[in-house]
Amino acid sequence: MGRELLSMYQAKTRRLLWIVGMLFAVILVVWHLEFPYGTFSSSILSTAKVPVEGKSHFQAGDSPTDSEAVGNMSLSNDVNYTSKYGTHEIGNDSRTSGFVLEGSEGSNRTLEIDEDTGEDQEEPTDTFVKQNRTFIVKILNPLETDVAQERRKQFSFEKQNATETTFSEGGTRNESNTTDEVVNPTAGFPTTSPASPMINSSPITAPAIIETNIGAPPIAVGSNVTLVQKDLTTLSQKPEKSEQLHSDLNQTEQSSSMTRVPEVNKEPEGPVLDSYSISDMNKLLRKSHSSYHSVKALWSSPVDRQLQYAASQIKNAPLIKSDQTLYAPLYRNLSMFKRSYELMENTLKVYVYREGQRPILHSPFLRGIYASEGWFMKLMEADKRFVTKNPQEAHLYYLPFSSRMLEERLYVANSHSHKNLVQYLKDYVDMIAGKYPFWNRTGGADHFLVACHDWAPTETKEIMAMCIRALCNADVKEGFVFGKDVSLPETYIKNDKKPLRDLGGNHPSKRPILAFFAGNMHGYVRPILLQHWENKDPDMQIFGRLPKGKGNKNYIRRMQSSKYCICAKGYEVNSPRVVEAIFYECVPVIISDNFVPPFFEVLKWESFAVFVLEKDIPNLKNILLSIPKKKYLQMQTRVKKVQQHFLWHAKPEKYDIFHMILHNIWYNRLHQIKPN
Repeated sequence: MGRELLSMYQAKTRRLLWIVGMLFAVILVVWHLEFPYGTFSSSILSTAKVPVEGKSHFQAGDSPTDSEAVGNMSLSNDVNYTSKYGTHEIGNDSRTSGFVLEGSEGSNRTLEIDEDTGEDQEEPTDTFVKQNRTFIVKILNPLETDVAQERRKQFSFEKQNATETTFSEGGTRNESNTTDEVVNPTAGFPTTSPASPMINSSPITAPAIIETNIGAPPIAVGSNVTLVQKDLTTLSQKPEKSEQLHSDLNQTEQSSSMTRVPEVNKEPEGPVLDSYSISDMNKLLRKSHSSYHSVKALWSSPVDRQLQYAASQIKNAPLIKSDQTLYAPLYRNLSMFKRSYELMENTLKVYVYREGQRPILHSPFLRGIYASEGWFMKLMEADKRFVTKNPQEAHLYYLPFSSRMLEERLYVANSHSHKNLVQYLKDYVDMIAGKYPFWNRTGGADHFLVACHDWAPTETKEIMAMCIRALCNADVKEGFVFGKDVSLPETYIKNDKKPLRDLGGNHPSKRPILAFFAGNMHGYVRPILLQHWENKDPDMQIFGRLPKGKGNKNYIRRMQSSKYCICAKGYEVNSPRVVEAIFYECVPVIISDNFVPPFFEVLKWESFAVFVLEKDIPNLKNILLSIPKKKYLQMQTRVKKVQQHFLWHAKPEKYDIFHMILHNIWYNRLHQIKPN
């Protein structure tokens, strides 16, 4: 009897062990199965964590207690790559829901978001972002399985033989109003985020805006917004201060855990040249118009269809051979320009963000060499025709900050560090993206800025990379993107009450001076110009700084009495002399390789200006004398006719500089839209 019980016990034990072994094997198999967010266990135990590059799963524990928002997208290094992303629900918290975008093909770049501590995360541990105040939650249609997201054509511009950047004590070229006062970058940003109704006209609904009562800085994380490890571009030899600036900007960009835009390369298509002539830039512009398109919006809106209609109308504009107001030879395509301008007047709506404190935001500065950004800000914020109070109906969104006031209030003299300036702009964009859904809808592609300070391209190249940037410092080699960015005229306003004082110049027969230049010895081109032509030839009146007279009359009279006015670059490619020459009806001679002239998308600059490569300065007089008298008279007449596009008015007039800046921003936005 005992043996039978023992035998039965052993059989039962073996059967139990076999069952346990099978269950264990099943558990191991299930344990190693890859689920949408890693392994089975991590999918269950982790509800809102984003994997760090190199990790295939989340670690259990430390589940979030506050509201959290995450976004995840892998980027391909292929410039022409168009990817589709599968969507997966990541959490069912009573307060939040969200989704992660996961690449359908492998990529060596993944999203990495640091904990909201303000410190860099050095160890490769799984991290997540706590959303303590306001965040955007993407709500998906449950029937939708794939979201097709087109990535824009990417450009990057190699930084070799870069322009010298020399800083004065105040950090400006001609103005030294710098103060040591340092403004708190986050001062004045709202601490609450009211919900906005959204247009829902696609399977993907608009983001919901959710408020919490915890007063921390907003972090807006959208599915089209990614934080990637940027490839640091190797700089060619530059002055020590310039190298420090770029180093500081790169460090600041890497240390931020706020809202990000899709990575943008900055090299032009085709071979990278040492310098770009006007003909090279014409080719780049044509190529950009045939190939450049912005990132696809996360959800559609009625304004998209309006933009598509406008783009189609411009493409099929009726032929115009002449116009009473517009002189056809000045324009690349008069028919398209006039149709585009008409559509802008009848269609365009701009929303101006009201958030932010003065003086960096909403404080136009109307005098000096950076006055263009101030005049535009003043007139744009006061405008009744284009500005709308309803952001839902806006085609464009204006970021009303002053790059000049940013430098004056935040730059610490002799520090050669711009990290606090860049961080201020990052915080501002994070606040905008946290409060409104519009930035994340397009990654900022329908937002624009107008900035005239020399440092603006570098300070905005990361966080505002997808924005339409109207820049005075429009340098091909420093990241200016044809088909997106706009070259902003640099206007030197001496009297903001009378911006048109001394307008005009002498008749061509009363212009005895062949060429005139006077100015400070900024940069490397002007010393070369003076080396070859100062006091060398009576026809070539080339000087350093002229003795100051009342109202600068000596300088003005010489420009009004010269056939050609030399516009030589200073520290950067731009110079107010280009607009001054047009103002005084003198044919501009632009000596600035890689400079994109203002309103380049519309105007045919070769018809009224002369472009001389920097290497040809020794031959400058022969180049000017080789221009036939008939050709000169034709160019001078065209300078007078194009002048209307470069004049500021207290009350804007049709085709003036305010409307031309706004038009070129509108025009470039339309070129990012695929017409129907």
